[in-house]
Amino acid sequence: MSTDDPTAAPAAALAAVQAAIAHAAALADRKPESVTLIAVSKTKPAEAIEPLLIAGQRAFGENRVQEAQAKWPALRDAYPGVALHLVGQLQSNKAEDAVGLFDVIHSVDRPSLVTALGRAMDKRDRRPDCFLQVDIGDEPQKGGCPIADLPALLAEARAAALPILGLMAVPPLETEAAPYFALLAKIARDHGLDALSMGMSGDYETAVMLGATHVRVGTALFGSRA
Repeated sequence: MSTDDPTAAPAAALAAVQAAIAHAAALADRKPESVTLIAVSKTKPAEAIEPLLIAGQRAFGENRVQEAQAKWPALRDAYPGVALHLVGQLQSNKAEDAVGLFDVIHSVDRPSLVTALGRAMDKRDRRPDCFLQVDIGDEPQKGGCPIADLPALLAEARAAALPILGLMAVPPLETEAAPYFALLAKIARDHGLDALSMGMSGDYETAVMLGATHVRVGTALFGSRA
């Protein structure tokens, strides 16, 4: 591929991340295809996203409903098979828009949002898969359900017929992530949940070795944000 091809660098970055996931999975005696790579395209314009679409990437993550509404309808028309993941916090008043646009919602973290999503799913007759977000590092300033409140939230989500895949968490910054990933995996097992959304650009390989089924990677694919 020519060095002046604008798709060359994104394709190389994608291949490098895929190879790292495969290596980490092999170390954990897992199959690489058991891990979904979510390319976190928040703040990135369509022209920055297209090279990854051309290279075959189909799972993308966005933080904000309105930003995704502006970018993705045209991209989805041009590149069939895209799965959109909402990886940022969701306001209850945006629940209906989120249900209409996203295929997976990773940030279900409170009863009011469960109620809003349940109503929106009934109204739209569309039920995106969901993760319950756990405040794994006991950081009240972050989104996420306190660990002690998780059983009640899970029961409410199931009663509202939300399709719960598993758990999501963001470990505290500037700490070793592995213990938090291991804890999230244990909590998921204790509740009979199979999927784990954990790991970002700096720690996704560790997350894969500790059971992540979904990793949310932005900087390693798109470069540092301005």
